Amino acid sequence: MNSDTTFDSYKYLGNINSPDDLKAIPDEQIPELCDEIRDYLVKRVSENGGHLASNLGAVELSVALHKNFDAPHDHIIFDVGHQSYVHKILTGRYDKFHTLRKNGGISGFTKRSESEYDCFGAGHSSTSLSAGLGFAEADKLSGSDAYTVVVMGDGAYTGGMIHEALNNCRKGLKLIIILNENEMSISKNIGRFAKNMAKIRRRKGYFRAKRFTGKVLRKLPLVGKKLFSAVRATKKFFKNALYGSNYFEDLGLYYLGPVDGNKYGDVDALIKEAKKAGESVLIHIKTQKGKGYAPAEQNPGDYHGIRPVDACTDNSSFSAEFGSYMCELAQKDEKICAITAAMSSGTGLDEFSEKYPDRFFDVGIAEEHAVTFATGLSANGYKPVFAVYSTFLQRGYDQIIHDAALQKLPVVFAIDRAGLNAADGATHHGIFDVAFLSQIPGVDIYSPVTYEGLRASLDVSLASNRIAAIRYPSACVDNAIKEIFYKDSNCDYIGVRADCDGCADVLYVTHGRVASECLRAKEILNSRGISAKVVLCEYIRPYDRLAKEIESMIKEASPRAVVFVEEEIKAGGFGMMLAEKLRMLGTWTDIKYDIAAPDDSFVIQDKSEHIYKSAKIDAQTLADKGETLCK
Repeated sequence: MNSDTTFDSYKYLGNINSPDDLKAIPDEQIPELCDEIRDYLVKRVSENGGHLASNLGAVELSVALHKNFDAPHDHIIFDVGHQSYVHKILTGRYDKFHTLRKNGGISGFTKRSESEYDCFGAGHSSTSLSAGLGFAEADKLSGSDAYTVVVMGDGAYTGGMIHEALNNCRKGLKLIIILNENEMSISKNIGRFAKNMAKIRRRKGYFRAKRFTGKVLRKLPLVGKKLFSAVRATKKFFKNALYGSNYFEDLGLYYLGPVDGNKYGDVDALIKEAKKAGESVLIHIKTQKGKGYAPAEQNPGDYHGIRPVDACTDNSSFSAEFGSYMCELAQKDEKICAITAAMSSGTGLDEFSEKYPDRFFDVGIAEEHAVTFATGLSANGYKPVFAVYSTFLQRGYDQIIHDAALQKLPVVFAIDRAGLNAADGATHHGIFDVAFLSQIPGVDIYSPVTYEGLRASLDVSLASNRIAAIRYPSACVDNAIKEIFYKDSNCDYIGVRADCDGCADVLYVTHGRVASECLRAKEILNSRGISAKVVLCEYIRPYDRLAKEIESMIKEASPRAVVFVEEEIKAGGFGMMLAEKLRMLGTWTDIKYDIAAPDDSFVIQDKSEHIYKSAKIDAQTLADKGETLCK
């Protein structure tokens, strides 16, 4: 029997070690199991943080999937992974689920290395159907009888990759696509008569009659197949008149639904029918986000992703500060526009969207489009600011090069969740943006560590008529950093700052919140009789300008060694680029240097240790590196 010692055991949930245990539970007892799962989700996710509302809505669906399919032989692929918590609980991970989003614990997204039931990893949206098609085509080539089931929410449906994959679907595959509509309205408001028709279409007798009629018509001599095609075309004509044209059927998919996805019996019936179809099928269900938990039902947006109980309690964050200042800027300048890719809450732009709806653009999960859309606004005289998580900006890389940089069209990229993000794991680390932006001509990069610095970065960027990237963490201000680097100066300018004056044996050159590890490394070195100094860079690029400022600080400090420290990928990043510029200035004649950064790694935490230790940029490691260089 599984157990999570934090909470009381459950009658059914605590006995599920695999989908086989679930299959042994009679259908009439499934509602009680679903209640237990919802109760457990609310308790656990409220404590650990994570995605709550979407998982509460997907309980019956997840149970029905594992009752009807034989995973891992059958492949179940969740888009993004926001709806995969129940799937994880039902596939032998209930006893470990209390480690959700903790170091070395259960990932908040599907992860291949975590379980054989997670056949495809996720974290970014709209990848599920492309991957599912790959699985289904591979099974067809190998003669496997496995089903591939793709579960995607209507948010993922706004991503372009889904439509590219839909265009590639074909008959003859054991592919079942489940579209879970839980927020925006995709389907047409169809009226009472059409709703009654939908009820008929989900009854078992309707499907039996449909299959029987098709079989009889096809067997009629000479005219059978033609008559069947004519009847099918006539049926589709009248159905389109009632419902409107169905996009999925127009693409050649067998469409089932829509049904209430929070009614287990309805979902179960459509899944069983889909398995009998013998072709690619799309099941359309509608679920309620936050189902069974009143606060989440009433405000699903607030409970999409929630903070753990030990997170910042004053509601301050770089995201909130960014959104607030954007409103101030927009009030003064009617040319300023804000763009988000379905992340208005996460990037702090909800207030902007309410105050300036005409200048707020949520383009859906379409980062490529967002970048080029921004350049169009820019080319026509406006000042676009695209607020995006670092990990998602990767999806618009080509557009930054081709549409923004090549044409020298000024766009401001407000890069949220920059650096390492322990709770969300490898898929959400913002560790590549510095390196890939550093290779693009004409892009300035800022790295403020205070709210005042964030505001100053926005002011400078909007006035510069250049492409600018302002990167900041998913966190509050680190007051320890602020007190040390700003004790004798203002916070409202962007520059290079040292924690002290005078000479030092070791000089740490860094940017962002990892400066706190450098300060602790300095204390360790001091205890060993080695002096150290920390230099904090509030901007990264232009590197030529930065190198000249760092060179003057190196001359002042006269160090024996310099350590560049960053929480982004080493190759092509801050340390490597800056070190090369300093070499060209002749700085490295008598000074040793090294770069401390994640190197050829996605920084996957397989152990219960701090994220900086996993990345080998913690204070102890930095101190040892500095001491070694001094020898």
